[in-house]
Amino acid sequence: MADTPLQLQIRFFAVLREQAGCATLKLTTAARNPAELYAELQKSYALTFPANLLRVAINERYGDMQTSLSTGDHVVFIPPVAGG
Repeated sequence: MADTPLQLQIRFFAVLREQAGCATLKLTTAARNPAELYAELQKSYALTFPANLLRVAINERYGDMQTSLSTGDHVVFIPPVAGG
């Protein structure tokens, strides 16, 4: 079943939202973890932010870029932010 596409909901913040041109999207993907998913999104949406600087949350819990994804997951990519 490893070839079955996943249905995911993606959310972008800050610079990623600007680059993607949207805050959220629904996606069908063959990506099995956030690293693969972000690589796919970089190609599709011309995201230039380095993956190694991102945090990822899956279903409202922080994970890492190698965490396994499942259909229905909500994935949030979070770049570092500075405030003042």
